[in-house]
Amino acid sequence: MKWRNTQRSSNVDDRRGMSSGRSGGGLNPMLIGLLLKLVTSKKGLIIVAVVVGIMYFTGMNPLQFLTGSPTNSVQNSQPYKGTAKENELADFSNQVLRSTENVWNKLLSNYKEPTLVLFTNSVSSACGSASSATGPFYCPGDSKLYIDLSFFQEMETRLNAPGDFAQAYVIAHEVGHHIQNLMGTTDKMQQLRGRVSQTEYNQFSVKLELQADFLAGVWAHHSKNMNLILDDGDLQEALNAAFAIGDDRLQNQSSGRVVPDSFTHGTSAQRMRWFKKGFDTGDINKGDTFNANSL
Repeated sequence: MKWRNTQRSSNVDDRRGMSSGRSGGGLNPMLIGLLLKLVTSKKGLIIVAVVVGIMYFTGMNPLQFLTGSPTNSVQNSQPYKGTAKENELADFSNQVLRSTENVWNKLLSNYKEPTLVLFTNSVSSACGSASSATGPFYCPGDSKLYIDLSFFQEMETRLNAPGDFAQAYVIAHEVGHHIQNLMGTTDKMQQLRGRVSQTEYNQFSVKLELQADFLAGVWAHHSKNMNLILDDGDLQEALNAAFAIGDDRLQNQSSGRVVPDSFTHGTSAQRMRWFKKGFDTGDINKGDTFNANSL
């Protein structure tokens, strides 16, 4: 994949090396007990008011004082210095994001560009806190894509899905979820929660994920024509990645059992098929997985 020296995006939030805040930490019982004693007297109330006032004007969060845990991401005292390989992946992710911006700004009127958040170990988003084990994800609440770059290493070693275009496919898939959010598809999915059975909801989830795969393929189609960034073998890398993260393959790999009713992303064959359809057609109107006769 010819990605070096291409355009860079201005929509990358690099939080690597920052500790993720916990918004739901438990209250400190000792501090709560002290606070109760203080507020029962006039003098104590004055002390509490003064302390809260100081915290307010200095930007401190009273909840952090009471819980003993931060509520936002906190930068470590020393600037984060990633390895040469990690920094290269960060630069690569930035330029892939820019490629998606070029394509979708051309295909969609009034396209609103998402932000890519790079994090280490754990992160807080509008959708809650998540660890690296969650894998890359998109949060519709803040229109941001989240990824710990160590996932790319996991793709290569554990999933046997190496290659820079395989990594680009992952980013493009999450951008696909952003497009679904802009189009209102994500809201429709949320409205189904609790109204249908878990098995039925899983089936809709599969259709949502396969559509994101299709949109990643549409990006690859137009990126190939616009930027000439694809090398021989790149398409196969993306298809291999789609195969590697199919529900059936992952379930068989982890437990030796495959439970179709629990699928939420689609089989390896389905994921490959819909990415390839997007790549072959480049037509966003060909990706209605929700009304397709077959997946």
